[in-house]
Amino acid sequence: MTESSNTSPDTAVDDAVRALPAGFALIAEDPQLGPSIAASLEKVETQLLEAIANSDPFANATSRHLAQAGGKRIRPLLALLASHLGPDPDNAKVIQAAVVVELTHLATLYHDDVMDSAPLRRGAPTAHEVWGNSVAVLTGDLIFARASSLVSELGGEALGIQARTFERLCLGQLHETVGPHDGQGPLEHYLAVISGKTASLIAASGQLGALFAGADREAVDIMVEYGEKVGTAFQLADDVIDVTGRKAKSGKTPGTDLREGIPTLPVLLLRDNAAAGDAEAAAVLELVDGDLSSDAALAAAVEALRENPATAQAWAVARQWSDDAVAALEPLPDSVVKQALAGFARAVVERDV
Repeated sequence: MTESSNTSPDTAVDDAVRALPAGFALIAEDPQLGPSIAASLEKVETQLLEAIANSDPFANATSRHLAQAGGKRIRPLLALLASHLGPDPDNAKVIQAAVVVELTHLATLYHDDVMDSAPLRRGAPTAHEVWGNSVAVLTGDLIFARASSLVSELGGEALGIQARTFERLCLGQLHETVGPHDGQGPLEHYLAVISGKTASLIAASGQLGALFAGADREAVDIMVEYGEKVGTAFQLADDVIDVTGRKAKSGKTPGTDLREGIPTLPVLLLRDNAAAGDAEAAAVLELVDGDLSSDAALAAAVEALRENPATAQAWAVARQWSDDAVAALEPLPDSVVKQALAGFARAVVERDV
């Protein structure tokens, strides 16, 4: 999507419907919900680029770097979907809230890539690779500032949601950096990090979308619970995809997490299985814990882990979180929106990238 187009509004909406992320067919196929969501996503994209625009040419270039590289826009999409639980999904504040959550997400990516020394993001060189760490960190801060400015216009409740979410994002990153505290097991720590770094913002997305569309308090609260579970499912799936080798389309080398020594669910389950006496798991663990600096060694470790039952176990855990998210929707009345939210929960797991 671009800021301007010579196509007609109807054509633009049709294109946006077709561009909805794979797995969201129910949204795209519904004659009312599909065009509404697609048109709103167009508005989000336009306002997102407007929000990060800067009169300083250098700051403008660094701020646009990731936004223009694309992305799944999962968080704005959830905010827009949740808005259809209320009587006023076309409220301008819904669009603004969707922009806020995506800006917040983009800002975290600048910081994460510096901390992880990641060379690529969305198939393009990361900001710190282009301009250095200091510029990347300051650009992330600048985008956070823009998100804060926009959310301040939405009122005190939204500001509180954003502040609490930001706190959880920071704590999630801090906990990932320092590792488990005394008495905390690796799996418990891993899920706590996901809760802070990923689930918190996805939950806020659904919460804000429902809130500004005028949904009742029960629906808003359901979106919080649902979003926490969807966010966890999304990150678990993302971590499993890293070792299934299907992430090549995104420009990220399969096994990047393995090479960087990041403990993800397949590896945690592999360790548990090896500790329980599984000889095959122990053999794979030797590869995973070995020197993965060469592409050949990394490919061998990825292949071995992909074929090991630990990866299938990890998929099962991700799908269970997705199922739990769908179950959280049960109190909502039956509607195409409820069905679409259930489809959303399944699609974040059943995806390639």
